[in-house]
Amino acid sequence: MVTGSADGGSRRVGLRKAFLGWPVIQQVTGDDPLGRGSAAQSARSASLRPRTATADRVVQSICPYCAVGCGQKVFVKDDKVVQIEGDPDSPVSRGRLCPKGSASEQFVNGPRRVTTVRYRRPHGTAWEDLPLERAMDMIVDRMLDTRERTWQERDDKGRRVNRTLGFASLGGATLDNEENYLIKKLFTALGAIQVENQARI
Repeated sequence: MVTGSADGGSRRVGLRKAFLGWPVIQQVTGDDPLGRGSAAQSARSASLRPRTATADRVVQSICPYCAVGCGQKVFVKDDKVVQIEGDPDSPVSRGRLCPKGSASEQFVNGPRRVTTVRYRRPHGTAWEDLPLERAMDMIVDRMLDTRERTWQERDDKGRRVNRTLGFASLGGATLDNEENYLIKKLFTALGAIQVENQARI
């Protein structure tokens, strides 16, 4: 004599399979008590492959986010960056990256990344695109004009100062040591005395 229905039996088998598939049950009954291997895998995650496995090549690079200079491995497929990880061969970072460095793939592929020069005219309300060469020429012209208008050869007591207070430099944490050195040289040559960096404030 058969009791129950086929649907009820398959339901019990399904529940048992789902129950045994729970990570905590796999940890207790399997060979992964810490849940760092097979116990942490689901059927979906077991079928996934890392983006690094599909890369055509790996390029060594340096993280651009600060002056520490952590090493990175940049995984490239079809000339597009697919993943960025820490370089274990780097004597600086030994494979480690901070949260910004770990997310630097978004710096390259982020859909909201601005890839053109954006300019808003004085008293304007809209941004417009400018060619990079024109924007650089505008910056140079305005800096030289400001320097000429605000140049101070001597102070109120007649002491030679050869300076301008018309512009300043505020660097950011993504500048490396060499870039900061060159910025300091440039602004000193222009006569600016207000040279600061956001990373020190």
